[in-house]
Amino acid sequence: MVRRHAILLASVVLASVAVGPSPASASGTVLLPDLRQAPVGCAGGYTGDPKRCVDWDLCPVADATAPSGECAWSGPIGAVRLRFTTSVDNVGDGPLLIHGSRGDRGQPRMTARQAFQSAVDGSIPMAFEQAQRDLPTTLYYEPAASHQHWHLLDFEHFQLRTPSGEAVVTDRKTGFCLGDRYATADRLANRPTDGASAQGRLAAFLRENRCGHRTPDALTVAEGISVGYGDDYLHTVDFQWLDISRVPSGRYDVVNVVNEDRSLLEKSYANNASSISISIRWPDGATTPPATITHPPEIRLLRACPGTDRCTTPR
Repeated sequence: MVRRHAILLASVVLASVAVGPSPASASGTVLLPDLRQAPVGCAGGYTGDPKRCVDWDLCPVADATAPSGECAWSGPIGAVRLRFTTSVDNVGDGPLLIHGSRGDRGQPRMTARQAFQSAVDGSIPMAFEQAQRDLPTTLYYEPAASHQHWHLLDFEHFQLRTPSGEAVVTDRKTGFCLGDRYATADRLANRPTDGASAQGRLAAFLRENRCGHRTPDALTVAEGISVGYGDDYLHTVDFQWLDISRVPSGRYDVVNVVNEDRSLLEKSYANNASSISISIRWPDGATTPPATITHPPEIRLLRACPGTDRCTTPR
């Protein structure tokens, strides 16, 4: 059960955030998160050369409708998927905290609000009613056996793009359950260290957070990422892939973007994207995939470009 703290920020703080101020105008009253899209295909917390990351692969599958599944290297190939781990770090001054709520169990979605830590007394709203910023996104319960928890929609998206930036394939990912899954290597002043503080208590909750696991009847749920922590989704998880079955041979960018619509208030939006440049080559020098796929294409990693949504230089 999400702990509810009787904390209500001053009305001036509520007013300054709820209407959607710029990061600069809110930074004096609340501590803002800063979401950094980690390098594509790297494990959460990785600090080495992103081109050496191995948390991505090519996975032909027999069943094109399966959200995940065993890679099929023999027999019929229903789809060819480029799978990769995605990770998001919080390197800001305050935690990312999302509260969801619905009036009754007949409503399939929860309304979402973003809550902020006070820059004055350090308090953190731990209930939906106290959260300061209404969000356009929602939360829904995913009943699939590998999930069975509440997902925040539109947190992160990924695409396969041409060097000119045109989207060729878009993800089918539906939502995310956020928590403190790993620690980053950054030196951050507000990283939680004291379990008795508000941010320490929140971090303890987020370390174990499973977003209302097996509670489809829940009326409230909370999720987020503490300062100095991150949330990752492994490349073997459902829908952690782009279907490249009909993509012609060529060079492309795999682009990950967190908070693409900037609906979440952050300290900075300059680090919300990362990308890699890849080469796709179908067998026998074919420029387009065959009507019936019997052998997958060759995939090569050309470059890794953390911090930007462009990686392949147009010829």
